[in-house]
Amino acid sequence: MRCPFCGNVDTQVKDSRPAEDHVAIRRRRFCPACGGRFTTYERVQLRDLVVIKTNGKREDFDRDKLERSIRISMQKRPVEPDRIDQMISGIVRRLESMGETDIPSKTIGEIVMESLARIDTVAYVRFASVYKNFKDADDFEEFVAELRPPNPTES
Repeated sequence: MRCPFCGNVDTQVKDSRPAEDHVAIRRRRFCPACGGRFTTYERVQLRDLVVIKTNGKREDFDRDKLERSIRISMQKRPVEPDRIDQMISGIVRRLESMGETDIPSKTIGEIVMESLARIDTVAYVRFASVYKNFKDADDFEEFVAELRPPNPTES
């Protein structure tokens, strides 16, 4: 593994342990050249996924990009980091088990929204505002109105 600090390719593993409910291995590494320490994660990848963007462009699926977007929507929310990691791993497993290597970005967005809706409504609305490209406050209002149960006193 290449050192992210100096580029040395001869780094040493100092500690390994299971992570994310045993679906990944966390490795603490040390670089003898610069003394830097860093962490890597090793995960099983069933197949190489390709994302088909709405404009037709194709790009390799990037778990880190998915994780960043989810973590942004979950900022300052009362959800345990382990729960977020489990959700991300579940989304990736679901994508890999779909049987297709080419996955439309719309499918990924819908799966993420479905997962966020079960965990945290605020994060769900945050993600939806970017995914659905809300233009103004009315878009938020309409979306949130759909989330609210109908009021039986209004008729």
